[in-house]
Amino acid sequence: MSKKNQSKRLTNQHKASQGVVGIFGDNAKLHDITVGNISLLVIDQLERDYPQLSFRYRKSITKKEINEALKKIDPTLGQTLFVPNSSIKPDGGIIEVKDDNGQWRIVLVSEAKHQGKDIENIRAGKLVGKNNNQDLMAAGNAIERSHKNISEIANLMLSESHFPYVLFLEGSNFLTETISIKRPDGRVVKLEHNSGTLNRLDRLTSANYGLPINSNLCKNKFVHHRDSTIMLQATSIYTQGDGEKWNAKKMFDIMIKISKTSLKVLGSELFNQITKSK
Repeated sequence: MSKKNQSKRLTNQHKASQGVVGIFGDNAKLHDITVGNISLLVIDQLERDYPQLSFRYRKSITKKEINEALKKIDPTLGQTLFVPNSSIKPDGGIIEVKDDNGQWRIVLVSEAKHQGKDIENIRAGKLVGKNNNQDLMAAGNAIERSHKNISEIANLMLSESHFPYVLFLEGSNFLTETISIKRPDGRVVKLEHNSGTLNRLDRLTSANYGLPINSNLCKNKFVHHRDSTIMLQATSIYTQGDGEKWNAKKMFDIMIKISKTSLKVLGSELFNQITKSK
C-alpha cells in the first residue's frame, strides 16, 4: 500500500470510528505507519477536542518564510537567501492553529529517525564490516542532518515561548540500556549502550541543551546569566532505549501531549475563539 493511500485509509478510519480507539485497536495494521500518518491522526484528534479552533497541516516551510519571521524580530536578521524556493521538510510535517489575530502558529513539528541495524542483523545471523566478519557496524552520522531542520524551526519560532519539535529515535545507535541479542546459532551478542562506536545520542542532545530525553520540553526554559535572560528552545527527544521499533499509539500519545502543551502556552492568544464557543 502506498504511503498516500495508507494515510487516507487511516484518516478515514479515524473519522469513522471513535477516534483513537478505532485506529489503535488490536486489529489495526500499524507496522508500517509513518510519523507523517500519525500527524494526520493527531490533527484530526485536535479538531475533535477543540472544535472551536482551526488547525492546518503542512509538509514543508520555505526558507523565505523563515527569513521573514526573523526580520519581524529584528530587521538585520533573515537577510541571506541564495535559493529562493529552498525549504525544509520534517518527516512528520507541521501542525498549526489559527490565533485570534488570524495568524497561524505552530503547535507540533515531528520527525522520526532510524539509525543502526545491528539488532536486525544479529537476529538474522548476518555478519557485517569490510570482511563480513563483525557482529556490529560502527555508527554513521546520517542522523546529524536532523540538526538543520531543528535549527530552522528554532529560527522560525524565535518569537514564541514554546518549541514543539519532537524527534523520535529508534535503532541500535540510540540505546539507553545495554542489551543482549541472540543469533540464530545461539551465540549471544551484547550491545553496550555506552559504547562510543555504537551510540549516537550524545550527538543529538546538543539540540536540547543536555536536558532529559523522553521528556516533554515544549515549553521554553528561561535561564539567567549575569544581567541577561536567555530563552532555550529545546527539542523533545524520545528513544525506545532498547533499539526496538516505536509503537504508533505511544508516538500518537506523545505528539498529542506536546500539541496540547503548545495550545496551553498559546492560551491567551486563542482566548476569544474558545470563549465565543461557550
